[in-house]
Amino acid sequence: MAAMKSNPVVTLSALALERYGRGPVFGGMEGQVARRLGLGKLGATYVEVEPGKSLCPFHVHHVVDEMFVLLEGEGEYRFGDETHRVSAGDVLGAPCGGPELAHRLTNVGSGTLKYLAISSMAEADVCEYPDSGKFAVGSGLPDGRFHFVGRPEDKRDYWEGEEALSRGAGGACPSHGGALSRGARGACSSHETD
Repeated sequence: MAAMKSNPVVTLSALALERYGRGPVFGGMEGQVARRLGLGKLGATYVEVEPGKSLCPFHVHHVVDEMFVLLEGEGEYRFGDETHRVSAGDVLGAPCGGPELAHRLTNVGSGTLKYLAISSMAEADVCEYPDSGKFAVGSGLPDGRFHFVGRPEDKRDYWEGEEALSRGAGGACPSHGGALSRGARGACSSHETD
């Protein structure tokens, strides 16, 4: 992650906001707060959501805790099997865990819903989307060296594609393209050791 010049004070109204979302249901504007403050172990984003929309789908993180501090507007907070009416001054918790802790915040007011989204930070996370049956896996967060979104039916066997390499059935060494040997480890002859 490129180092951003930090300042101990961020003025929310002066943040450069970027559009986030897709389609008629998901959309809003967001601006980084924690990074601008030089915080590496705490995430914080300022969010503005248009009436009738949510910033994100119904989801739950397996590693990252989240908290939302409502600054302006009215919302509906779906949390697990419950729905809560919320407004400015409310603080919403979204602990990490399973589908019973999934959450989604929707703007049900006539004006813009404004809030701070605060989270713990982790090098890797798994996120479930119970409504759509998807999951996301990421590492190297927050910049995302690896990111995958899929469904359980996309599952592959752990050993898929590995047998050919272990039997030395051909292929090239990923390090430099040399031919793989037929040794028990399927190692490149340049890397084999006794």
